Amino acid sequence: MGETILEMKEISKAFPGVQALDRVNLDCQRGEVHALAGENGAGKSTLVKILAGAYRPDEGEINLQGQETTFHSPKDAQMAGVTIIYQEFNLIPDLNVAENIFLGREPRNRFGIVDVKTLYRRSKEVLAELGSDMDLFRKVKTLSVAQQQTVEIAKALALDADIIIMDEPSSVVSGKELEGLFRIILSLRDSGKAIIYISHRIDEIFQIADRVTVLKDGQLVDTVKTEDVDKQGLISMMVGRTFAETFPPREQGEKREILRLEGVCRGRKLRDISLGVRSGEILGIAGLGGSGRTELARAIFGADRIEKGTIHFDGEKVKNLTPRTAIARGVGFVTEDRKQEGIIHNQSVKFNLTLAIIDKIQRWTLIQNQKEKAICDKSVAQFNIATPTLEQEVQYLSGGNQQKVILAKWVNANPKLVIMDEPTRGIDVGAKAEIYNLMRRLVKQGTGIIMISSELPEVIGMSDRIVVMHDGEIAGELSPSEATEEGILALAAGVVRQNGEGVDS
Repeated sequence: MGETILEMKEISKAFPGVQALDRVNLDCQRGEVHALAGENGAGKSTLVKILAGAYRPDEGEINLQGQETTFHSPKDAQMAGVTIIYQEFNLIPDLNVAENIFLGREPRNRFGIVDVKTLYRRSKEVLAELGSDMDLFRKVKTLSVAQQQTVEIAKALALDADIIIMDEPSSVVSGKELEGLFRIILSLRDSGKAIIYISHRIDEIFQIADRVTVLKDGQLVDTVKTEDVDKQGLISMMVGRTFAETFPPREQGEKREILRLEGVCRGRKLRDISLGVRSGEILGIAGLGGSGRTELARAIFGADRIEKGTIHFDGEKVKNLTPRTAIARGVGFVTEDRKQEGIIHNQSVKFNLTLAIIDKIQRWTLIQNQKEKAICDKSVAQFNIATPTLEQEVQYLSGGNQQKVILAKWVNANPKLVIMDEPTRGIDVGAKAEIYNLMRRLVKQGTGIIMISSELPEVIGMSDRIVVMHDGEIAGELSPSEATEEGILALAAGVVRQNGEGVDS
């Protein structure tokens, strides 16, 4: 490693209701791979988006090669030699490889016309630096994922970037393709580039990184050399906190199986998933980003079709499962993305509260206003929804109150099973406590809940059983009494596996 090329000092960034970063420091040296690690929501993406010019920090400063720098846009960052490669590639499918590499920065002659000969010559040179002899005339849409990733890296090199940020690059490749990616990264490092590598996969960090910075709850835990820490030590740094939340006591309710999955598969996202859910229990689903948690929820709700396996509700095998048939069988789904999929922004609180039971409050296609109002008044009181009137557009409520509207919507449908994907993400502590109590109330009434959460204390504190997913598979099942944050994260990161008798390395 060489000179310090980057210093981010005392970086803070807040969003409504969330302190995403709190006085975080990060430095990078020329010729190093610097991993950025932490649980979901730790602040990793926010930090690198600030570095890449996508966000402006509320406080702090960025120094590049000793000079204080301010980025007003991603283009500013690129001009300064900083570029980011996101998980979702930013390529134009119908343009060819060379056209994508220099998209928006095409070499031109003195008349302002694209210099095609130079474009292809320079594209070939950049790809050669990466050890690739890819056909420059191939359209990007015909390339493999690994090849598209190589084009993205070539774009960064064409920008003459000194700092290349890679956000979960291994989430889209595996096996030999991953080995090829690592070779490219090490080659870039050896050429003097600084690589910031974001990954949930612990093994990769030790395989590729020189140093690792750990963030937790928007704060810096530490920066260490990978040679000075082991896997379990890194995991402890990522999860090492005490339980801050107060969870309501567990209820001993009705316990009959209402859902059974046998050998469910969907591409690489879900691989041979078998599990059951009982009424009167909360089944917690833990796992890192890309582990298949949300895909599992969508499959159970019928939003995504399964390719293999069976799903049974109340002992009956279901064919051609869709959201409509799932709702008819008593399944509700509180989605992870409440703003895009959970609420209808420009509609009233009243409209959103009764959206799942329209057929029950209609008479000859007309809404029975008194019945609708009675249901909504009861929901507002029961869920303590803070709204000036039932006619208030739901987009103007706080995040916590929006989430309570979504929960109330499904409770009004009298569900047998409710799937909750990140039910408390982005809401304050008070609203969290109310949602926890509402979940316990549902369980006491005999409802089954599947709770997907990235917050490990929440998973341990609320679940009756915990299933941990890794790479589309179930890595293990734990009871709350035997579960620890370190143990869950070790399973989720693929550091250990669980057999029928316990956890093995």
